[in-house]
Amino acid sequence: MKLSVPGRATGAAAMAIAALLTTSAIADAAPARVAAAPDIPLANVKAHLTQLQSIATANGGNRAHGRAGYKASLDYVKAKLDAAGFTTTIQQFTSSGSTGYNLIADWPGGDTNQVVMSGSHLDSVSAGAGINDNGSGSAAVLEAALAVSRAQYQPTKHLRFAWWGAEELGMVGSRYYVNSLTTANRAKISGYLNFDMIGSPNPGYFVYDDDPAIEKTFKDYFTGLGVATEIETEGDGRSDHAYFKSAGIPVGGLFTGASTRKTAAQVTKWGGTAGVAFDRCYHSSCDTTTNINDTALNRNSDALAYAVWELSE
Repeated sequence: MKLSVPGRATGAAAMAIAALLTTSAIADAAPARVAAAPDIPLANVKAHLTQLQSIATANGGNRAHGRAGYKASLDYVKAKLDAAGFTTTIQQFTSSGSTGYNLIADWPGGDTNQVVMSGSHLDSVSAGAGINDNGSGSAAVLEAALAVSRAQYQPTKHLRFAWWGAEELGMVGSRYYVNSLTTANRAKISGYLNFDMIGSPNPGYFVYDDDPAIEKTFKDYFTGLGVATEIETEGDGRSDHAYFKSAGIPVGGLFTGASTRKTAAQVTKWGGTAGVAFDRCYHSSCDTTTNINDTALNRNSDALAYAVWELSE
């Protein structure tokens, strides 16, 4: 049947309305992209480092396993997370005749069969306060977790954050955690991100080359900043990701260097001083709040948050 001119106009209008409704329905049905990661305020990360320094100063100058400074550090981090709405768990273990502690924090929601986990070791050596090693990683992971809370972020995957004890004695806390997981629970961790020394005073920008997807996520972030990266080799197998990797869990992470000396070629890439260690205060009493490069700490803290957001969508 042919339509008259008014009929054709009415029909066209009806089809236009139907098209709009269909488009709207498709848009409503399509999942919205998760919001971009927030900038992590450097001042907040440094405030945590100041607190860790104060804790060490008040407890014999360190935050080592089995010492009062470690437990006070754990209590500080836990209080921040509890106030922010995380579900926190303290896991106890024994090493060298002393009780050690891991702190695990879960953000409510997300698919618990797909867990994106970020961690750092909270203990120092007995020689000093351990502000770069590893207050830097611990403070950045804490502030990223608090950013999740401030944003009330609800990703597809489940988010878990961890602070490990007795890393300086051979990754004891993280090993205990991984060994305590059932095979099924290990399989639920889709990625573990490790942050150990991310504010070295003569910094490099090193990315773990373990899991390709995690590695690419970090490299993409630094490429966006115009910052060259290198593959991390100095600490390979010497931090808490090692036991996750051995258990078949995908791992990745960031590092700014320890006792290895920066080369002239690396100075061309990153600035700093050639022939000098990335961290001259590595495992020493001078690893205090003055032993931090703000630019490196800021970039790596933001890279951490970027990875958490990207990998948990």
